[in-house]
Amino acid sequence: MKVIVSKEIEAVCPGFVGAAVEAEVVNSPYSAALWTEIDAWGARYRSMLTTETLKDLSAVAATRQVYRACGKDPSRYRPSAEALIRRLLQGKNLYQINTLVDVINLASIVYGYSIGGFDADKIVGNELTLGVGKAKEPYEGIGRGPINIEGLPVYRDRVGGIGTPTSDNERTKISLKTRRLLIVINGYDGDEERVCANVGFIRNLLKTYCQSTDDNFTLFRFS
Repeated sequence: MKVIVSKEIEAVCPGFVGAAVEAEVVNSPYSAALWTEIDAWGARYRSMLTTETLKDLSAVAATRQVYRACGKDPSRYRPSAEALIRRLLQGKNLYQINTLVDVINLASIVYGYSIGGFDADKIVGNELTLGVGKAKEPYEGIGRGPINIEGLPVYRDRVGGIGTPTSDNERTKISLKTRRLLIVINGYDGDEERVCANVGFIRNLLKTYCQSTDDNFTLFRFS
């Protein structure tokens, strides 16, 4: 999958660096061992952060800044990484979806990057473009219904939007039948070393919990 970063994103985040991970996987409804890891990270964050200091994490702060630069309120349309960690800090349980989604959520929690996860077989074409949502652009968030994505960074395939840092799209969502996975990491803080570390963490989780094979990754930025 080729990912193109548009001039719209360059204008608001010239240091952006992203990563795409592709893998053959086997999904499952639940992994107890994975949830032991997730619960441990929840306890760790509750000992380190508050809902206010959470906003100071570099990956979270940078994503919030890009939202503002694009014209979106990050407190109303929270980036997913911030929303996940915030739930943990409030003593709430994360939603348990399936192992692939839970793996992506853990990877997002640990590094603070909002991560998109897609069933690659549902993506139309072999190219994604990262741009900014337009007024009245149709978009159905997973479990959210129609979302106003005007001013949100958005990945589009040949048909339209499939992912924003706030919510991915129902059209390309991961299911128990997913066999080809695409993950995108949004490094709005421009920290290539940390983005690559997040990639390595995800690849290990996929091998451990999702029988991942033939995985590979690419970094992407402005052409």
